[in-house]
Parts: sequence; structure tokens; C-alpha cells
Amino acid sequence: MKVSVHDGLRMKVRIGYGLGTQGLVNDGGEFGAIVDALEDLGFDSVWVSERATSPTLDPLVALAFVAGRTRRVKLGTSVQVLPGRNPVLLAKAWASLDRVSGGRALPAFGLGVADPAEQQAFGVARGERAALFDEALALMRRLWSEEAVDHDGEHFSYRGLTMEPKPVQGRLDVWLGGRAPSELRRVGRLGDGWLPSFTTPVDVERGRKLVEEAASEAGRAMDPEHWGALVAYSHGPLPDRFRALMAQRFPEADPSDLIPVGHEALRARLQAYTDVGFSKLVPVLLGNADDWSQELERLSDAVLDLQN
Repeated sequence: MKVSVHDGLRMKVRIGYGLGTQGLVNDGGEFGAIVDALEDLGFDSVWVSERATSPTLDPLVALAFVAGRTRRVKLGTSVQVLPGRNPVLLAKAWASLDRVSGGRALPAFGLGVADPAEQQAFGVARGERAALFDEALALMRRLWSEEAVDHDGEHFSYRGLTMEPKPVQGRLDVWLGGRAPSELRRVGRLGDGWLPSFTTPVDVERGRKLVEEAASEAGRAMDPEHWGALVAYSHGPLPDRFRALMAQRFPEADPSDLIPVGHEALRARLQAYTDVGFSKLVPVLLGNADDWSQELERLSDAVLDLQN
């Protein structure tokens, strides 16, 4: 087992698994078998993504299903859209998940993808998302920790509002996604951890500096264990639909730089992330697996010894 050290500090490397936004697994039997395998093989966490208009499971329903089948794996979203949701009801849902799972909830939030269909589903104009996000997140944190909340804001107003039950963990750590400069500054101001996707180790090392600068300006410091990344991988050339999506979302990037091909290339990429101090890593297969049991067993053989 490898011991990972960055800047003289020993890091606790953890490898999770993400199911992405492709809607490949939306059947209880297949999903259950994957979840069971992730628990049995020793993966640290399960991460489900959100697309209201794609054939993906609702993230909190999916994680409640995972919680009922497992005893150890942590339960994360990669990421859940916050603008357009009632922060009181969402805070209660996450606190409830943390309760029934024995303290395994890992909420991660984002603004939502810049897609007209998704924005229509959530009912929030693109220019309104950031202000809604900031106010809702602050409210949720207060509801998880305070007995009664008074709040007057631009979007929400409450008097003596209580929310029970509280999370088992107390104050839940909230991870944020994103890679644009404005998103990185938000991570520094508001986030407990950073979990970007479609990046390289060079990208995240550069982005971390901006996050830390924003945190310092806000009088905060990021936990050195709370740097992570979703790492997409494939087993062959990317399908045209993925290349088109990548060109649309990340026109400046070469897909071959972002997506390792094969388990050994993925292992090398995960190692490169740990070399720059990122220790919470979530592989996500692009495309479907011919045999999920075999895929996860081979993946575990290739990468899980990076955990310590």
C-alpha cells in the first residue's frame, strides 16, 4: 500500500466511483449489483450525478437506495443542482439521508449545466443562479446546526424556522464543483471541498491556488484533505457524441488530454492527481460496461491500492 505525501503532509487517499450523467444504470437490479460490488470491493464512496432532462436517477432517491443496501460506502452527488430548490426541504432531505445512513452523506452542489433544457426544468434563469446558490447554501448550513433560523434575504425569508432531525455528522461538509474562475472563487468563499470534472492535474494545481486565494480573502482556510476530482476514463476511442459534448463544453481542451484510456492509464492519472495534493478521486466510465462486475473488479485491481 502506497503512502501519499504532498508538501510534507501525509494524505489520506480515497477512491470512489461515479455513475455519471449518461443514464446507463436506471434499473434497480443492475444498480443494486453495482452498488453491492462497490461496497464489497472496497471503494470508498458512490457518486451519482443529476440531469433533470436525461435518463438518470434522481440523486437523492438513488443515494437512499444505496444507503439501504450498504453499511460502509459514503454517499455523494457529483453534483446536485442547488438553484431552483427549496433550501429548507433540501436541507431536511440531506439530514435525513445522513441519519438513515449513519453519517455517510457527502453533499456536493453546483449551479447546474448551462443547457436550456436543464435551466427550464429548474426554472432559474442563467443569470440568477449564482445569487440563489449563495443564499440557499448559507441557509442550509444554518438549518443543519441552529435550533431556529431568522433570515431575510433577496430570495428567501423565514422567522423562527426549525429543521429536524439534524445530521448525524453535525455540520455537513459541502463540496462544490466547477472550474471557471468565478466558480473557483465561490469554492474558496463557501465550499468545504472542491470536486471538479474534466480537468487535468495541471489544471487543478492551478485552480487550487485561486481557490486558496479566495478562501484567504474570506478569512477561511481549506482543509488539506478536501481536494478531489471526478476522473472520466474510457476503454477505447471516444464516441462522437462525447467528442461533440466535450467540444461544446470545453472548446479549449483536447479530449485525449482529459480522458485516460484503459485502467492502467487511469491509474497513472490518479497518481498524478495525488502528486499535486488531490486525494479524493472518483473515476467515471464514459460509455457502458459489457460486464459491470468484471469492470469493477478489474478497476479495483488497478487502482484501489492507491488508497491508504
